[in-house]
This record gives sequence, C-alpha cells and structure tokens, in this order.
Amino acid sequence: MAFKKAKAADKSLTKAKIIETLAEETELSKKDVDTVLAALAQLSYSQAPSASGFTFPGVGKLVVQQRKARMGRNPATGETIKIPAKKVLKFRIAKAAKDAITPPKK
Repeated sequence: MAFKKAKAADKSLTKAKIIETLAEETELSKKDVDTVLAALAQLSYSQAPSASGFTFPGVGKLVVQQRKARMGRNPATGETIKIPAKKVLKFRIAKAAKDAITPPKK
C-alpha cells in the first residue's frame, strides 16, 4: 500500500475521503469499508474499558485511566475547590507510528 504523503497545507481527511481512499487501495466497495470502520469503532469502544485496553496495531492503544480526586482552584475567584475522581480516555501512540511520522534522532 502506497499512500501519498500529506503536505502541511493539506486539509485533514473527511470520513468520506478516508472510505474512498481505503476502497481504492483494498479494492473493496465503499460500503464494505464503511462497515469495517464502523465495526472497528464499536470494537474499540467495547474493549477500551478492559484492563489491557484496545490496541490498534501500528497506530496505538486506547486505554481508560482512573484519575484521583484532587484540590484545584477556580481561576475566576481564586477559591479552592475539590475536583472529584473520574475516568478519562487516553490514546497512547505506538512507537512504529512515531517513527514513521518523526524519524528518531541518531
């Protein structure tokens, strides 16, 4: 698969453009590619909360992280407030993706 490199001035790809590009590259119909992308999204939503998260090979890992409760400050009034504990979703970029986009220094 040889995709053209994006330039700094290029706009980000829309869902329709991603589907079109993948359909051309894989010789699948646009409808099939759309179904695969939707299934991949649903799979990631269901697997991310697990202990190991959801790994998208070559791109990264989707994980849920628990944040502890902490004390914060209201910037408008300066009043100290308590921020409750919560779960947050994080995406950790894979080393392969980092190296492909920004080659490591030697």
